[in-house]
Amino acid sequence: MAHDHSGHDRSGHDRSGHGHDHGDALRRTAARNVGRLWLALGLTVTFVVVEAVTAVVAGSLALLSDAAHMLTDGVAIALALGSIVVANRASHEGARTFGLFRLEILASLLNAVLTFAVAGYVLFEAVVRLTEGDTSVEAGPMLVVAIVGLVINIVVFLMLRDGAQDSLAVRGAYVDAMADAAGSVGVIVAAIVIATTGWDPIDPIVAAVIGV
Repeated sequence: MAHDHSGHDRSGHDRSGHGHDHGDALRRTAARNVGRLWLALGLTVTFVVVEAVTAVVAGSLALLSDAAHMLTDGVAIALALGSIVVANRASHEGARTFGLFRLEILASLLNAVLTFAVAGYVLFEAVVRLTEGDTSVEAGPMLVVAIVGLVINIVVFLMLRDGAQDSLAVRGAYVDAMADAAGSVGVIVAAIVIATTGWDPIDPIVAAVIGV
């Protein structure tokens, strides 16, 4: 009986130690990532506004679609930030964290659904523009903003790279930043084609590719 009791105590101690390990891991994750996430969120949200305004002025659906995808990137970063901060607070207070890991998964799912919704809108608008032939675009502002957007996406991508190893939500934001960088490259290509050949339909075509 003494042996059984000792084994039970050891098992309970193991579970307690496992819980402390989770709490420590959450605190380490928050310490490494929260500052970077706030900075990445500020950069992303600020540039979304700049890119969206320029897209409307230049008449570029490709640039607008890139702005929309950067917006989902901002949402992903905000969700990652929120889930880490809440989980870290709970670990400090000694609360159970299992439900908070579920919250992180739900945050990642919400980001995926939002990304699909944005992609659907971009594809629809691209088909409308190609069908109606309304594709007049100013390549100059489009090119300048797309280049700046590429730089910002690369910066955000590098800032989130380490945190992607620790958090599912951060990994979602990291993948979004990588996809946004690819989208910015597409917009740059479209702007160069329009500037050199005057072939405006490349804009909704690139927008559709970004959507896909």
